[in-house]
Amino acid sequence: MDTRLEHGVGMTVSVRMAPTLPLRFLLMIYGVYSADWGVSYSPSHICALNDSSVTMTCTYTYPTGYQIINVFWTKVLIHGLDPPDLSEDPEYSQRLQYLGDKQENCTVRLSHVTQKDSQMYYFRFTTNIPEGKWIGKPGVTLTVTDLQVESPERVTEGDSVRLTCKSSCTLTDGATFIWYRNSQPLTERRDRSDELLLQSVRREDAGRYSCAVHGHSHISPAVYLNVTHAPKSVSVSVSPSGVIVEGDSVTLSCSSDSNPPALNFSWFKRGAFVGSGRIYSLSKISSDDSGEYKCKSRNQHGEKDSDAVTLQGMYAPKSVSVSVSPSGEIVEGDSVTLSCSGDSNPSAEIIWIKGGTFVGSGRIYSLSKISSDDSGEYKCKSRNKHGERYSDAVTLNVMYPSRRVSVSIIQSGDHIWEGDSVTLSCSSDSNPPALNFSWFKRGAFVGSGRIYNISKISSDDSGEYKCKSRNQHGERYSDAVTLNVMSERCVSWSLGFGVGVIVGLGGASAALIVLYIR
Repeated sequence: MDTRLEHGVGMTVSVRMAPTLPLRFLLMIYGVYSADWGVSYSPSHICALNDSSVTMTCTYTYPTGYQIINVFWTKVLIHGLDPPDLSEDPEYSQRLQYLGDKQENCTVRLSHVTQKDSQMYYFRFTTNIPEGKWIGKPGVTLTVTDLQVESPERVTEGDSVRLTCKSSCTLTDGATFIWYRNSQPLTERRDRSDELLLQSVRREDAGRYSCAVHGHSHISPAVYLNVTHAPKSVSVSVSPSGVIVEGDSVTLSCSSDSNPPALNFSWFKRGAFVGSGRIYSLSKISSDDSGEYKCKSRNQHGEKDSDAVTLQGMYAPKSVSVSVSPSGEIVEGDSVTLSCSGDSNPSAEIIWIKGGTFVGSGRIYSLSKISSDDSGEYKCKSRNKHGERYSDAVTLNVMYPSRRVSVSIIQSGDHIWEGDSVTLSCSSDSNPPALNFSWFKRGAFVGSGRIYNISKISSDDSGEYKCKSRNQHGERYSDAVTLNVMSERCVSWSLGFGVGVIVGLGGASAALIVLYIR
């Protein structure tokens, strides 16, 4: 009978033996024959650099009398199926080179490896006997790594710095490391150590560092070494340069060499602080701005002063503005002060203008017991021999209580007859406008609102009427108006010796009264 023996996917031998042989004897025969089959990898674990070429050294053995038919490498084991040949895989066919033979050498080279190639690889061979197949497992474990520079993010000038060229696994081949700064080799010597030590680092050591292994094209991504230091070489530049004409605009710029860049700049005039920021501007320079200026540059590691520069100049008024006191609501009778301020050299003359008309001079313009007539827009003009400038306008809105309150009567004819409709209208001058109106007849409240209507008036409505106008600042009554309601019409005639008037009185007991006036 035939007995098939397999190792992994498949060492297979065929032995003919008597059916009555005991199991122990069969196992002994298997051990002898299986010892003739095998694949050996050296080393069994390989750590290689990205984009390098990897040689997997391999030997294999098989029993005498067998003839090798096919040899190949694979990375996939499928139970019950023959594994695929890597040389037929498009991802490997151009990169895989078999260096072995069909006798005992199974070495292979894989070029331009990437991290996708990190896995286990197996050698497979078949003989002229259908059952004589063998795959060497476990196979060769390939790990593909790249290089990374490990360094502190930033160091301070004078520190000692250690940079390390790291990989995810220990390179199989003895590695000689090369260091680069800003893409240039740092030294011609080659170092077996994966570390670069910079003693007492200087600002000139700052740059982009990368590492590589001698004999390989792969270079690590660059890592920037940031060397921080206090400001150095602090200086002031003046624009425009040369002679500065009075009235010019001048800019002082402070520059320094520092890391991190200085964000704190201070300006000093004759030793006194005058401003901050990298730029200090003087528009239309004046004599007040004359003097020696220095800037101080500072970061967290220290500070340094510049040398002094000297400026002189004169200028026309600028930044002219008006302030009002008190700043809130102004009520009739208050005292109000307008102040004009500005920057000029020499000192400027100040005049005040209300609505285009000159009203006064001097830096202060005062209004005592202000009235509504003083409401309006005010400006000040500042002037010296170099020029003049107006301020923006400010508006004075003077509040006052109701005044000039009056009542008008709206009626259809010259006289008011019983049954007519009469309207009384109240008007007033106030700021803010009055919204509260009250009506009184002979001192008694009769209604509210700016308009008071009497429809179908009767003689009972005759009398004196007043209105009262009120806002938050006060109230005022109108003069009285009299409503005279007539009950009938009067007829008059002229005689040669006088005038006669007949007055008719309504009602059932009407009588005729004749008045004779000579």
